[in-house]
Amino acid sequence: MTATTHFTGDANPYGGGDPYADYRTADFPFTHLVDLADRRLGAGVIAANDEFFAERENLLKPEPAHFDPERFGHKGKIMDGWETRRRRGVSAAQPHPVDEDHDWALVRLGAPGVVRGIVVDTAHFRGNYPQAVSVEGVSLPGSPSPEDLLAPDVKWTTLVPRTAVGGHAANGFAVEAAQRFTHLRVNQHPDGGIARLRVYGEVAPDPAWLTALGTFDLVALENGGRVEDASDRFYSPATNTIQPGRSRKMDDGWETRRRRDRGNDWIHYHLVEEAEIRAVEIDTAYLKGNSAGWARLSARLAGGDWTEVLPRTRLQPDNNHRFVLPEAVRAAEVRIDIYPDGGISRLRLFGSLTGPGAARLTARHVELGG
Repeated sequence: MTATTHFTGDANPYGGGDPYADYRTADFPFTHLVDLADRRLGAGVIAANDEFFAERENLLKPEPAHFDPERFGHKGKIMDGWETRRRRGVSAAQPHPVDEDHDWALVRLGAPGVVRGIVVDTAHFRGNYPQAVSVEGVSLPGSPSPEDLLAPDVKWTTLVPRTAVGGHAANGFAVEAAQRFTHLRVNQHPDGGIARLRVYGEVAPDPAWLTALGTFDLVALENGGRVEDASDRFYSPATNTIQPGRSRKMDDGWETRRRRDRGNDWIHYHLVEEAEIRAVEIDTAYLKGNSAGWARLSARLAGGDWTEVLPRTRLQPDNNHRFVLPEAVRAAEVRIDIYPDGGISRLRLFGSLTGPGAARLTARHVELGG
């Protein structure tokens, strides 16, 4: 584990105005990757030893933490995060918690994968954040219960060793454990509050599951697809186009700034592995006056030349467009070009893995300890 920009110590008490004005953050090198703990992928906080002041589920809310200085409840200040009560020692002679005392939460990743970076966000926890945090990971098959995860024979791997953190800050950590994880245990020492948890990495799907499905979405995040690059991310990230389900609002898709030149915008994707594409969906849901006018789809094998799969085709606003290809297209990468700008909400590429693609995916799964 290598810590990136590191924050420690209290933030100043809230003095009014924009609560994020003195928020401490940095550009971390891993935040372009998918958040494996995204609720849209099915992530959840399945247990915590204490959530007296604020519920554990707040950790995975997709939006930034909100702060209302006037909001109090019968237990005290209501915070938008996970907050535990203050720990105490065992007696008047020993009023302080011992070094081993800590609170914990169990997080099920929405998609199992290789963790490359973690952000423990203490936004608005200015004097009530944990002194230190640590994070551990484990890979278990099926749908283990909290009791299964906490069993004495379960071996956890340290992703972030116990490290001092700062209040009202994005505390980021690069992770070097090249393994596949399904669950995390987030520890705060000895107590306190964490606003948000983000777990950035690469999805590592179960090849047995994909083989059983046969035909599936080859570019979906949950199946191991990913965005390699995009021409524009001004309004929203290109990764939105391969999130689960249909878009539910305009900013849940990909929208570019308005072009004033003669060019066009595009996204470059990697499929889960080499596969044969048989059908395509291009959805412009909720993009009404700003959807792309036309779209073109190209594909290639790794390192090969681009071949047109779908010629430049007119798109309608707020509409799902379906295309059955005349013959299967073998590919490992895909590029969608939109003309001239605008956006799409989702791209779906349905097909199945080739023999070599399935073999490489299985070998990778074994290599990662899956």
